[in-house]
Amino acid sequence: MFRSLRFRVPALFLVGVVVSGLIAAVIALRLFQGYVQSRLTSELRRDAVGLTELYQEQANKANGAAPGFAAPKLEKATGARLYFVGESPFPGSTPLRVLPRTYLPNWQSNKQLTFEFTPPGLHRRYVGVANPLRLSAGKHQGLQFGDLVVAKPKTELNRTLLTLVDRLAIAFIGGIVTAGLLAWYLSRRITKPVLALSDAADAVARGQYDVDIPEVRSRDEIGHLAERFREMAARLAEAEQLERNFLMSVSHELRTPLTAIRGHVDALREGVADDPELRAASLDVIAAESARLERLVGDVLDLAKLDAHRFTVLNEEVDMGRLCEQAYGAFAEEARRRSIEYRQRIDAAPTIVSDGDRVLQIISNLLSNAFRWTPDGGTVDLELGAENGTVSVAVDDSGPGIPASEQDRIFRPFWSQDHTGTGLGLAIAHELAVALGGRIELESQLGRGSRFELVLPVGR
Repeated sequence: MFRSLRFRVPALFLVGVVVSGLIAAVIALRLFQGYVQSRLTSELRRDAVGLTELYQEQANKANGAAPGFAAPKLEKATGARLYFVGESPFPGSTPLRVLPRTYLPNWQSNKQLTFEFTPPGLHRRYVGVANPLRLSAGKHQGLQFGDLVVAKPKTELNRTLLTLVDRLAIAFIGGIVTAGLLAWYLSRRITKPVLALSDAADAVARGQYDVDIPEVRSRDEIGHLAERFREMAARLAEAEQLERNFLMSVSHELRTPLTAIRGHVDALREGVADDPELRAASLDVIAAESARLERLVGDVLDLAKLDAHRFTVLNEEVDMGRLCEQAYGAFAEEARRRSIEYRQRIDAAPTIVSDGDRVLQIISNLLSNAFRWTPDGGTVDLELGAENGTVSVAVDDSGPGIPASEQDRIFRPFWSQDHTGTGLGLAIAHELAVALGGRIELESQLGRGSRFELVLPVGR
């Protein structure tokens, strides 16, 4: 369960949400703490200025006596504690709590000061703002005689932070619940097709290629994966079918010449063919069928070497004109026998650097394919041309043509348009052309024949 995507996706999503939420909460608390502290200090400074003006106004009205400053009422109204630091010029006691000057050594700086302290007899820390007090009459007019301190406990700041923490906790829990539901929903949407693809992959691994691939309508990576997986399963099913067809075709192709060879060998061994002419005919049949077997085995070996990239080619000068004439002559008798109009056109006779035997093999395979599909009385053309540093050998036939949907398949091994034959000729020709640095191009129309063109570079 814990290794399943259904668990890991929402779990990772929630972990990310929790970590992000905690980081955001810490940053928010730090920012809010600074904001609250700044706001508290601003309020204390504003109160200190106002209360200082009120205190000095009361002192002026008292004509040298202690001012009638209603400190308790003001403390109740502002929620702050009021202190006096300095040397009072008034006779009698000051109406304010006196704070020892050791708490504010620089009280004579004639500036508004902000500091933290623990008042005498209390155990809580306070934030205080000290504002200078000056005389406004007499010979010492304008001189600072003390500071009025307005202070509030820091616990108010903590209380505000605790309120924020409570609200953040509620929002955090709500966010986790919402994120959990969203993660569960998203994980279901994401993992459902992935799990379906996983089950399909297990089926394919067991050799069941006709599996139902889920339809993923999204155009994201999962949709792309489903589409490619569907194509892969189809290609594997096709490859399996081609392999069966190939095995049946090869079995037939091998059995036919072997049967003929065995029959003639038995006839020769038993003395049935005592006539020299019959014996020569039997030996000709054995030789022809043996050559046929050799070609079939050679095709299979060539394909295996090409697939394993263990195929080597020679670099030699090849007279393309002579080579095309050689390939053309090999099919002249078949063309005459089947009344096929067989034509050759050589527009150039270039010499290229390549593997002559392999080039001849490619052209022969193309001609063999053309004669296979051309009906009796049809036409087959062989053309040789050269331009722009390349040589082209084209084979045209008047066969049935190849549908557009099958033009890419005909170069695959073991694939045959009519599901007969080995399906190796065009596959080997294509791979050999690539190995020689060239290519085979195909143009075909249904009912109007096909044109295969081998294009090779002049030099390699």
